[in-house]
Amino acid sequence: QVQLVDSGGGLVHPGGSLKLSCSVSGRTYSSAIIAWFRQSPGQEREFVAGIRWGYGTSLYADSVKGRFTISRDRAENMAYLQMNNLKPDDSALYYCAAGSSYSASPSSWPVRGQGTQVTVSS
Repeated sequence: QVQLVDSGGGLVHPGGSLKLSCSVSGRTYSSAIIAWFRQSPGQEREFVAGIRWGYGTSLYADSVKGRFTISRDRAENMAYLQMNNLKPDDSALYYCAAGSSYSASPSSWPVRGQGTQVTVSS
């Protein structure tokens, strides 16, 4: 059973940067996807970015393309989300999740971290 622990959130000014980390433990298949989601109060959960654990191929939401970069370090069992040029609209609870396909269904992401808060404000 995969377990995820995410961290790295905080308060940052608009235009600033943060790097989120996701510690991955347990057996992770090469085809598994580690993804980042975010959710604000009263809003739907939003997919941010995902990466295939073995292949390293990635996928991004249009809203973060060119600003966010997802990566993973298999040797360290870590996944990261580098967030640059942050905007107030990026404020949310971010959490990493593990799944086998890029499905919008929450049931396709059975494992998730506890979440880390990102607040972008001047």
